[in-house]
Amino acid sequence: MQVPAQFQYEKATSVGHALRLLAKYGAESRVVAGGHSLLPMMKLRLAQPEALIDINDLDELALIRVDDGELCVGAMVRHAALLDSAVAGEHFPIFHDAERVIADPIVRNRGTVGGSLCQADPSEDLSAAFCAVRATAVIEGLGGRRTVPVREFLVGPYETVLAGGEILVEIRVPIEGSVSAYEKVDRRAGDWAVAAAGAAVRFDGETLAEVGIGLTAVGATNFVAVEAEDFLRGGPATAGRITEAASIAARHCNPYADQRGPVAYKRSLVATLTARALTRAVARHHGER
Repeated sequence: MQVPAQFQYEKATSVGHALRLLAKYGAESRVVAGGHSLLPMMKLRLAQPEALIDINDLDELALIRVDDGELCVGAMVRHAALLDSAVAGEHFPIFHDAERVIADPIVRNRGTVGGSLCQADPSEDLSAAFCAVRATAVIEGLGGRRTVPVREFLVGPYETVLAGGEILVEIRVPIEGSVSAYEKVDRRAGDWAVAAAGAAVRFDGETLAEVGIGLTAVGATNFVAVEAEDFLRGGPATAGRITEAASIAARHCNPYADQRGPVAYKRSLVATLTARALTRAVARHHGER
């Protein structure tokens, strides 16, 4: 039987209490929410925190709301709640697209949005989705709050900018009239992505005023296809330009061969899925689903 090493357990009653507990136990303490990533690692002894700070009772972090022109998603929002949120789907359908293909109902009912971002798994769906819509992470520590673009929050595989004693409390997305979509290929329903692409576009007349492209599981720096975004921005959303942007995204990512497929196959998927996501986002702009 696989069992974790011994650890202390504390249940936080507020964000401030959680921060004080993190300070009390120091660098070897960890926050636990859904626990779908951390607990299996503890059972395998790949992670051996000395203390777990349970934040499941922090209802203040489980809200989805609109505030000052931004969609605000609390870090403790469950995947199922984001999928069911009418206000999130209205402004950012990319979140509903992505949540439908994340794991299974059991995981979606327990796993949290903040936990997914903080895990920074290279195959994480929501990381690419939040990067595509240029979201901002709100981080809190005993010294106060700070904000970091999600594109900078994700430093590398399983790495974020969170410092010791800090907690991700909220993700904010500016509501600026963008439209968005997410496309994924996996080996079976709910599996980690072989490759996936998210796209968000904002029009000024017939011109693409802003473009966001997020990529999952293919080694894209900070989950983003910057070169493809730059190519599309400032021009029309024609089929030819979308195809070229998708090719640029495929050329600039860095997938590796594994049991899910060789490099060439993954690059081909990036081109196909990026084109699909962009095309679907543009269609939504024109009132299509």
